[in-house]
Amino acid sequence: MPETLTLYSLPLFPLGAVLFPGGVLPLRIFEVRYLDMIGKCHRAGAPFGVVALTQGTEVRRPGRDADAFHSVGTLATITTLATPQPGLMTIRCHGEQRFRISRSEQLRHGLWIADVERLDDDLPVPVPDDLKPAARALQRLQDSLRARQPPGSAAQPFEGPPRFDDCGWLANRWCEILPVPLELKQRLMQLDNPLVRLELVSDILIRTGITG
Repeated sequence: MPETLTLYSLPLFPLGAVLFPGGVLPLRIFEVRYLDMIGKCHRAGAPFGVVALTQGTEVRRPGRDADAFHSVGTLATITTLATPQPGLMTIRCHGEQRFRISRSEQLRHGLWIADVERLDDDLPVPVPDDLKPAARALQRLQDSLRARQPPGSAAQPFEGPPRFDDCGWLANRWCEILPVPLELKQRLMQLDNPLVRLELVSDILIRTGITG
């Protein structure tokens, strides 16, 4: 793999959540290991890696089992950062490229770092006719969310311009909001084929009655 696709000593943030490319992740940071890490990433304009936990908890507690997490995660860039009080940061992150961990290490103060290989972005794939009900349902949901926002609000339900005609974007947005198990979200995120990802999402939408 070309050298340009490798990141060394990437700081990791193991969470009980899956971040998808193009998604939004708000976080409240209060642990010392992450306050320091987030501050450095923000000052340098550098990303960190979000990985879904398979063992352990987001907050470090003495006597608990060590963290374990999936080997595929998503780069996160900080778009906004605030410090409402000492020892607390609130941040908003944007999901970027997926990566695969080749080596990981936990430092003495508890922070995980890893060498990672960045995975290819989804290729743009048009939504086929039989999967367009998933696009129409998400458009209806977006319109409903906008209707509930205060008058004059510029907030959008999804970050960036919507791409309802793109399989990867559409599947990822549904994966973020559907109430499905973490392991299933992880498997969907790891799929390299955006059309297959959307087909599986469409099956869930049909089974739950969201689409016909």
